[in-house]
Amino acid sequence: MRIAIFCHSLLSDWNHGNAHFLRGVATELIASGQQVEIYEPRNAWSVEGMIAEVGEAGLYAFEHYYPYLKTIRYKQGQIDLERALDGVNLVLVHEWNDPELVARIGQLRRQSPGMVALFHDTHHRAVSNLSAIADLDLCHYDGALLFGRSLAEVYQRHGLAQRTWVWHEAADTRLFHPLPEVATKFELAWIGNWGDEERSAELREFLLEPVRALGLQACVYGVRYPGAALDELHAAGIAFCGWLPNFKVPQILAAARLTVHVPRMPYVHLLPGIPTIRVFEALACGVPLVCAPWEDVEGLFEPGAFQIAKNRVDMQSRLRAILNDPAMAREMAQRGLSSVRRRHTCTHRADELLNIYDELTAGRFSPSPTPVRSFPGQSLKRRSTVMDNCRG
Repeated sequence: MRIAIFCHSLLSDWNHGNAHFLRGVATELIASGQQVEIYEPRNAWSVEGMIAEVGEAGLYAFEHYYPYLKTIRYKQGQIDLERALDGVNLVLVHEWNDPELVARIGQLRRQSPGMVALFHDTHHRAVSNLSAIADLDLCHYDGALLFGRSLAEVYQRHGLAQRTWVWHEAADTRLFHPLPEVATKFELAWIGNWGDEERSAELREFLLEPVRALGLQACVYGVRYPGAALDELHAAGIAFCGWLPNFKVPQILAAARLTVHVPRMPYVHLLPGIPTIRVFEALACGVPLVCAPWEDVEGLFEPGAFQIAKNRVDMQSRLRAILNDPAMAREMAQRGLSSVRRRHTCTHRADELLNIYDELTAGRFSPSPTPVRSFPGQSLKRRSTVMDNCRG
């Protein structure tokens, strides 16, 4: 069938983590035989930020790592949506889109009974800036896909969508997997942005101070680090390496003995239980992971897949223990890898999306089946997955 995805950008993940998951899901949908069309605005700020940092080479690198993904770039307000969506069976609209475009797609859904329209939210704006989501016109969408149960509950409580499904992010395991041939260069690697002071204190407590106290050989990759933050990294003995395209993260994690996860505060206090994609990706690479406090209230991962540090002293103690105990490190890595491979790959999420489509269209019409295929040299088997399904 034909699937259209509207997003801020797939070409660039510069300060734009939403690209990670959508790239993986789109790849798996294509691998399962679907025709996928991806639309993004030509002036996407993430693309502009990437080009400003590394030039046009960033676009060529995307094509190398994702040869099956082709994006259609349009000028804001100038896309012919009627033509773009003509004959489309399923349209997926990510929340980081222009509100006018979101509304227009909804109107076209109302006029096209043979099309399913789903809104996709992977951000904390529904709790940190509710009006930004409440003002979106979703009344003609079939429902919303939310990346955690707590976010689905917010949508239900405020009546933001007709129906909701919990659709967690996941790891693109075509790229994110262990690389045992990579030589160890660091004791600790961290990939993430400094950002908008949402976790500055937590980064000091759970990353900078433990690394400094233990004297670890550590590196940090990311963007939006002000001068004062760079000074703090230097004082802690941490090498700052700048922006890293997400498709190169597996090589850096493979070169490190462990990594940490420091969630942004909205996900700890306002949307508990949402790990964000960095957790899935780190575990998929088979690297031991220690997290700043967050609670896996949905039971996404098996016990022992990662550790939780309560404070700076606890983080320091746990990092030291893992580095001094190779058997513990191997067991953690194996449990984390097992958790992802069993439940949290983009193959799982592509199947879940197709199951939702089947659920919504059951009895409405019978689209022509598309033969399942896979990429050359790769095998892929559809897996049935039961989704969390709750009415909004």
